[in-house]
Amino acid sequence: MSRSVRLVPSAAPAVTAALFLALAPTACSGAGDGGGAGGAVVQGTPGGSGVRDPYFPKAGNGGYDVTHYDLALAYDTGRQHLTGTAALTARATQDLSAFDLDLQGLNVEQVTVEGRRARWTRTGQELTVRPHDGLDRGRTFRVTVRYSGAPETITDADGSEEGWVRTDDGALALGEPTGSMTWFPGSHHPSDKASYDIAVTVPEGLQAVSNGELTSRRTSRGRTTFRWHTAEPMASYVATVAVGRYDISRSTTRDGLPVYVAVDPRRAEASRAVLAGLPGITEWARDTFGPYPFSSTGAIVDRADDIGYALETQNRPVFPDAPDTETLVHEIAHQWYGDSVTPRTWRDMWLNEGFATYAEWLWQEDHGGDTAEEIFTALHRGDYYDSPEYNAAVWAFPPAEPPSAARLSDSPVYERGAMVLHRIRQTVGDDTFRAILRGWAAAHRHGNADTADFTAYVEKKAPGKDFGRIWKDWLYGDGRPDTV
Repeated sequence: MSRSVRLVPSAAPAVTAALFLALAPTACSGAGDGGGAGGAVVQGTPGGSGVRDPYFPKAGNGGYDVTHYDLALAYDTGRQHLTGTAALTARATQDLSAFDLDLQGLNVEQVTVEGRRARWTRTGQELTVRPHDGLDRGRTFRVTVRYSGAPETITDADGSEEGWVRTDDGALALGEPTGSMTWFPGSHHPSDKASYDIAVTVPEGLQAVSNGELTSRRTSRGRTTFRWHTAEPMASYVATVAVGRYDISRSTTRDGLPVYVAVDPRRAEASRAVLAGLPGITEWARDTFGPYPFSSTGAIVDRADDIGYALETQNRPVFPDAPDTETLVHEIAHQWYGDSVTPRTWRDMWLNEGFATYAEWLWQEDHGGDTAEEIFTALHRGDYYDSPEYNAAVWAFPPAEPPSAARLSDSPVYERGAMVLHRIRQTVGDDTFRAILRGWAAAHRHGNADTADFTAYVEKKAPGKDFGRIWKDWLYGDGRPDTV
């Protein structure tokens, strides 16, 4: 996964990936006037519960594609209680008699499909909806879910936390890889991207920051509603809501791209110098990776002491503390690699993290630090980190084949993934390599891609070059490959 914790010498190991929670079946149901009442026969077959991701088989859902989420949320920070209405616009990809949504915890109060109440049942994270009438393949439909409760923080197998994470003055919603299902129902797999409208109502005096652009802010009767719009497709795992007290700054890059930064006042001084460089970092990344893929950039810096990772939430990454420059570079690079070009499955995680890690190397190389070649050589030689354990961890498994969901954020996905890219650069030369970086981001802009797509793309862009050993030894091979 793209939980971006940059390894540094003499530091604790990077937090590893989230593991899909083994959810015990706990069924409940609700009845409306639909679901085949009165003996009516609903045509079609149920959509699949999950898209059979190799690590998170229940994530996402089959039979439909979500095109838009309209979320209306109200959060009572004192009671830690969330009330929500989620309206999803989707297109049926088969004739449907029923379909599933992913929702962890929270209490479902009502479900409607095309304005008519629908029957529903729940088992674990699966909310199964049975519309009054069948949905024909190709039909666009709207499902609305009303729900409420205390949203959960889920703990992954590696001990890291995601989902709805409470802070001392509000909350942070962190979604990678499955945490987004703790605060809104949907198809929570990176292969199903959609546009979003997110309205968040909070007690007056607090702010609610999300993805995209702030379209309105209105206070009434002691509550303030913030409305955010994300026009570009977004995977649910990079959707976010941050509730709390923030110092807000607005600026632009030199070419006019809006920059929106929200910082917890207790982190303002420690963050100021690094965040001042955000416009320049975005411009450098644009020059390196191609046109910026979204309508704004920025950052959210909170005070979340229990969160040991930064996350590349779309438009404005989230940091649990004051970031350093290289971590900021890493998360901004994810806007191209991970947020715009999104992995088809979680097995393709290295396409996020290998690219973002290599962006750090390129930044250092372009700003008077070690060259990418020097970093690559030190990692291969085994003396890049002070810890022998860290140096050995790079070779624990192939970057394209993590052994389990719990290892998706281990060093091979990051550092060895970056080393694959450097081997490509050594093979094709700097000019062609830079063209590959930009072309890959352009070819799959706002879409999904997997490792096979990438290797085919590289081979097409550098005909006559032999990449067989790179794929075999560096991308899929065990142990430390030779560099000759």
